[in-house]
Amino acid sequence: MRKRLLIMIAGAAVAATCWALLSQACENDKQTTAKALDAKGANVTAVAAGASTMGMNCEGHGVSAMTASSGGGRECCAHKAKGATASQLFEFDQNLKFVKQWGQDNYAASFAHTVRVDKHDNVWMTDEGANMIVKFNPQGAVSMVLGRKTEAIDYLERFFERGEKETERFTAGNLGTFNRPTDVTWDTQDNIFVSDGYNNSRVAKISKDGKWVKMLGTRGAAPNQFNTPHGITSDAKGNIYVADRGNRRIQVFDPDLNPVRIIANVGAPWSVCTSPGPTQYLFSGDGNGKIYKVDLNGNLVGWAQTGEGHGQTGCLIHELHCESENVIYKGDCSTWTVEKITIKGSGRSSAQ
Repeated sequence: MRKRLLIMIAGAAVAATCWALLSQACENDKQTTAKALDAKGANVTAVAAGASTMGMNCEGHGVSAMTASSGGGRECCAHKAKGATASQLFEFDQNLKFVKQWGQDNYAASFAHTVRVDKHDNVWMTDEGANMIVKFNPQGAVSMVLGRKTEAIDYLERFFERGEKETERFTAGNLGTFNRPTDVTWDTQDNIFVSDGYNNSRVAKISKDGKWVKMLGTRGAAPNQFNTPHGITSDAKGNIYVADRGNRRIQVFDPDLNPVRIIANVGAPWSVCTSPGPTQYLFSGDGNGKIYKVDLNGNLVGWAQTGEGHGQTGCLIHELHCESENVIYKGDCSTWTVEKITIKGSGRSSAQ
């Protein structure tokens, strides 16, 4: 069975889901190893390589999005460029050999934020700069586009010709459009949930055929409000977990976006993922490199410090992917690395 590897190298983007992340250097392939302890004393081993992000699907090859510099070259690092090829999506085989580019000259490729893979091996690219989410089928063809990229002429007409001003900084968002979206997930019925995002501060529910069903949230700190929903994931029952980063909590909703609980013991969550299997766990990573493992009721099982010793203290975790409850992958947009983290041993729930 053919394996695919997904790589996302773009701006702040660090990718993966359903695909096991691996690591490769943009300019070298030197590997480093780090160790840490979780809260209950379980060993955590991390293997890192200079790069941004890779993922491998249930079969095995992969795709990578890379940010192009304004001079036409490629960078591994954060660079918010806007243009037709500011971000690129590449496929590699399991030996990290380049296979092809997906969506060449993709109009939505401005500033990639995440790439995710659903249970059907469709690849979803969330582009913060273009305010769009693009769904590729497993063959690499575009099969759905959500949102709309703001045209340069729109800005010129509004603010220069008509002299308009932004009277409300944090809007609730409009139907059918995003404002710097961050991530995407799905429930058991393949409904689409988008964390949107830096400016809209809401979650959008969209049916599997692209019809907008519901929107929830405005900017604030009350329940059902958000302050930079930066990541999103789901569990086997279809519950939705939103990384409400600015409010330092994870808000949990049922598939109809009714509130279930709030988890507030994981620092400032930048990314979240749930492990597969009959007993699921929620993993959350914050920007200073801490990874938290909690059960689905929100009880802390353990935590580990990662990403130290590189001279960087922020954006040390930008995206997580859960391969199992003992193997997770993290993408780091400060040191341009991907780490495979293996938890050796097990902790106990804080409720026990």
